Amino acid sequence: MQKVMNPYLVLALAVILPGAGHVAAGEPRRGLAFAFFVVLFGALTYATTTPEISFIGRHAGGLFIWALSIPDAYRRARIRTLNAKVTR
Repeated sequence: MQKVMNPYLVLALAVILPGAGHVAAGEPRRGLAFAFFVVLFGALTYATTTPEISFIGRHAGGLFIWALSIPDAYRRARIRTLNAKVTR
């Protein structure tokens, strides 16, 4: 059985680096998928905006996916923690 990580630690890792929370929570494929799409949509947004747009605006696509991944990583870690407590 895999050790269950504290959901708050998973949340902190998800805020620091896209996909890291999922990897720490035991879902590396999901974490790598999120990281891939953060880079992909960040690059797409960057390529389709003009230079006078702010940094946030130029990378909005990637930042949006990253923002979606944060609560997802926490929620999945929380569910895993609750399931581990039930099966004991």
